[in-house]
Amino acid sequence: MPSFIHRSFFQRIFVHNIGLKLVSLLLAIGLWLVVARDPIAEVEMRVPIEFKNFPDNLEIDSANVTEVQIRVRGPERLIHRLQTADVRMEIDLANIHPGEQTFDLNGGQLHVPQDLEVVQLKPNQFHVSFDNRATRLVGIRPRVTGTFASGMQVAQVIADPPNVMITGPRRRVEAVEDATTDPVDVSGAVTRASFVTQAYVPDPLIQVVHPTPIRVTVIMEGSGDEKK
Repeated sequence: MPSFIHRSFFQRIFVHNIGLKLVSLLLAIGLWLVVARDPIAEVEMRVPIEFKNFPDNLEIDSANVTEVQIRVRGPERLIHRLQTADVRMEIDLANIHPGEQTFDLNGGQLHVPQDLEVVQLKPNQFHVSFDNRATRLVGIRPRVTGTFASGMQVAQVIADPPNVMITGPRRRVEAVEDATTDPVDVSGAVTRASFVTQAYVPDPLIQVVHPTPIRVTVIMEGSGDEKK
């Protein structure tokens, strides 16, 4: 083969667009240096458990775990920038029915940024109970406290409105006798006193529907007086 053909061939391979090829080579070397010099690090963090496709007619009746502890490994520059908001533990409830359910937690339910690896997840199971949602009207029993004036006692306590609507797991809602209020202090009252407060149910899995301020009126009387 003539020598000029060899020269032409090598010119096309090595000389043509030599500037772009040098830039690409330098970028590749620079990227390799960044990756090679970026050490691997690990971090532990706690991540809340999130539910998706939660059925509209169900409520969580009990849960002994609300978050998981994970250990994540990856390039140190990414680990240092990692925030709790960047990580999600999602459980799909699309096919859930009332009753107890145990979920096996694994990396497939855990979403972390690219180039990071989950190396540990605790606990590896999540147990929760579901019940049908129930709604019910219950009375309000105001909580009255304080040191009464000598010879005085509470004759009547009036809540306005007298009832609230509550919602939650059916079993828990049916067990509620009444709602209560934040304490109202009637120390020193000798006739009547009014307070604006809130009603609630102590069970944390039961909510008041459309909470509104409750006016509590306390009427006092002498301990020897006849109640009217």
